[in-house]
Amino acid sequence: MTDLSTRSPSTRDWLLSDAPSTRRQARLGSLYQGWLTFRANTLAMVGLVILIALALMAIFAPWLSPYDPVAQNLADRLMPPSAAHWLGTDALGRDILSRIIWGSRVTLFIVGTVALISPILGLLIGTVAGFAGGWVDQILMRITDIFLAFPKLILALALVAALGPGIVNAVLALAITGWPPYARLARAETLAVRNADYIAAARLQGAGPARLLIGHVWPMCVSSLIVRVALDMAGIILSAAGLGFLGLGAQPPLPEWGAMISDGRTYILDHWWVAAMPGMAIFIVSLAFNLLGDGLRDVLDPKGAKE
Repeated sequence: MTDLSTRSPSTRDWLLSDAPSTRRQARLGSLYQGWLTFRANTLAMVGLVILIALALMAIFAPWLSPYDPVAQNLADRLMPPSAAHWLGTDALGRDILSRIIWGSRVTLFIVGTVALISPILGLLIGTVAGFAGGWVDQILMRITDIFLAFPKLILALALVAALGPGIVNAVLALAITGWPPYARLARAETLAVRNADYIAAARLQGAGPARLLIGHVWPMCVSSLIVRVALDMAGIILSAAGLGFLGLGAQPPLPEWGAMISDGRTYILDHWWVAAMPGMAIFIVSLAFNLLGDGLRDVLDPKGAKE
């Protein structure tokens, strides 16, 4: 019989150990505990599953779409949902399901690019302002206030109108107008830690401002920014759809959900599916990002976690 007292600990016990023996064990244990907290949130898991399905749909769009998303067939125009066309067809006879599947690539491109540019820009500006203080803080925060004084979508419309319609210009406009909230958040986090003892100790050891920011201040701001980004994803999708609806985003014949709603608004009373199906796709993905953001907040921001 195996002696239980000498049995080697399981991987789970090793990850959940209260006294990790190495830095690697401590980091993996922290990640595993965060995953357990996230997994306990059923709605967050639902959001994660939806977003994984969205990513897979975008990756395998050529094999999942039953028709060419830009192929026109006027003989089948405005057909209701049926076995041949599960979500119906639009005014040009294009299969709506195929266009939604291919449109997921456009959505992920917009969300991914904006979520990469805006937080990094906001993190850089906010941490420099909070850490430097003085006139640097005043100048950077006044610039931030100028951007915050205008509604983000209105400012994005003005930028796209100046740059010209197109998906790249729409992404740039959303990224440029989306950084101020992240800068404010990063500045607040920086002000809370810039006088901490470990910052003073690192400064006494000869660490310069750049090393202090990158090595000590930025890690303290990342978790809050991740939560804010996840919660802002729905707003990014809606803003991108708004630009597409107004004809300033992705240009025809590229399948983009906002532009598809714009194409279907003329037929909303008699042929509801033309606008309703892409609208439902926007609703589901936006809801999934909100659910995911709530779950990440419970993991990365324990102070704001639900009791």
